[in-house]
Amino acid sequence: MRILTIGDIHEPVAHPGYLSFCRDLRDRHKCDQVVFIGDVVDWHAISFHTKHPDAPGPKHEYELAKSKISQWARVFPKAKVCIGNHDARVIRTAEEAGIPSQFIRDYAETWGTKNWDWDDDFILDDVFFFHGTGSGGMHPAFNAMGKMLMSCVQGHIHSAGGIKWRANPQRRIFGMDTGCGIDDRAYAFAYGKEQKVRSILSACVILDGIPHHEIMPIGPGEKYHRSNFESCTLRRKSR
Repeated sequence: MRILTIGDIHEPVAHPGYLSFCRDLRDRHKCDQVVFIGDVVDWHAISFHTKHPDAPGPKHEYELAKSKISQWARVFPKAKVCIGNHDARVIRTAEEAGIPSQFIRDYAETWGTKNWDWDDDFILDDVFFFHGTGSGGMHPAFNAMGKMLMSCVQGHIHSAGGIKWRANPQRRIFGMDTGCGIDDRAYAFAYGKEQKVRSILSACVILDGIPHHEIMPIGPGEKYHRSNFESCTLRRKSR
């Protein structure tokens, strides 16, 4: 099995070059399975935190996010999606209001992704894929691996990216943090503008059981620098 794992994209505020980067990884490595690691949508408008004054309202954000997700679905028509904490914000809000699940549309219907399989986690090729809610630390996936006693891939922590191994005489397992595909300049991430630890823009592939962490070249003059793509309409002004 050849698996592409796409990091958190938080649409409609993904980095403008991240879709192209993930498509190129799939094609280069001839991946036959795609996993979105979660937080496919941001849902800033229904956040439990303070909203940015320049942010769109719930209806507008939904329309923008759905339009962006349709672009991903065209490139990746079949995929598995780990449900992230941001994806689940609508469900959590409904539960707090006492609305029964019968009145809530499922994720595939909400986002028009009929061939995407949405679930909390997946096991593929003896590797555990999950978003990572509640799993933190300096090496989140490695910590999860120790609890699960099997190889793990997770997102959620935007500043974590890479692979750590553990082995015994009979077996080796790994923890792999995907990094993410967000646009740090977007209004949704303005809260982190003073942070010294920045997001790792990257994705992962697992080729016949061997993991590879792929950094996205986004520097000036590099292939996926934002200047090579159309401007994001929701990006906040640079400082």
